[in-house]
Amino acid sequence: MTEILSIEHLNVGLKKEPTRLLVKDSSFKLSAGKTTCIVGESGSGKSLTALTIMGLLSNQLVASGHVFFNGVDLTTLDNKAMRKIRGAQIGMIFQEPMTSLNPVLTVGFQIGEVLTAHKGLKGDGLKSKIATLLTQVGIPAERANSYPDELSGGQRQRVMVAMSIACEPALLIADEPTTALDVTVQAQILTLLDELKNRMKMAMLFITHDFGVVSDIADDVIVMFKGEIVEAGPKKQVLENPQHPYTKALLDCVPDVEGKKVLKPIDYAWLKTNEVSA
Repeated sequence: MTEILSIEHLNVGLKKEPTRLLVKDSSFKLSAGKTTCIVGESGSGKSLTALTIMGLLSNQLVASGHVFFNGVDLTTLDNKAMRKIRGAQIGMIFQEPMTSLNPVLTVGFQIGEVLTAHKGLKGDGLKSKIATLLTQVGIPAERANSYPDELSGGQRQRVMVAMSIACEPALLIADEPTTALDVTVQAQILTLLDELKNRMKMAMLFITHDFGVVSDIADDVIVMFKGEIVEAGPKKQVLENPQHPYTKALLDCVPDVEGKKVLKPIDYAWLKTNEVSA
């Protein structure tokens, strides 16, 4: 199986407080055609890990370690080199589809910017590719002339998906792409992403806090707690036989279909005194 991404001993900290790490010594690998879900609460370091891969960290943060993408260490590249990779070889779906699109530009124009920047497409060739991409994600081609506020939340998210796959990237990062969407639309987006991943043989890094989503879409699971990877493994192993107390605590918060399960709040005081590294 082709290895697409290898993260080795990644640390992310504050420039003003270098000893305060927000992501601590994280290491994992992604393979083509597989979906790895990073799961954890808000503030656990999920999105920071994704932004580090993309080279989009705030200038108040500093990263160390290695991020190998197709054998190239992205941490050694300058911003000019990274701009050639972002959008072309690594696509990303950001949180909040309602605010990720420019409200004064048509969705077709915004998809076209990616294709022009990385593929040099113009004129009829560009229009044809935009139409194809919209159709691929389940939006009528004529909606290319629509503005974001003329689309539903689910349609906007589909546009974000179209933008992220426009250049057929080897790696797709999806940062909680179903946030603020209703359950039916969420299921449609998850199915779409899984179909595209399989068709394009991409590696997908899917960030979520929802174990229901993990159960639907993951091949492998990474659990993060306070900036650290505390457990990682195949989906079946992590969901059915969790080893770390935090993973068990997260799963205890997930209701069952019959509604018979007694839900337990996470006991952070207990976790603090019984911390175990993966």
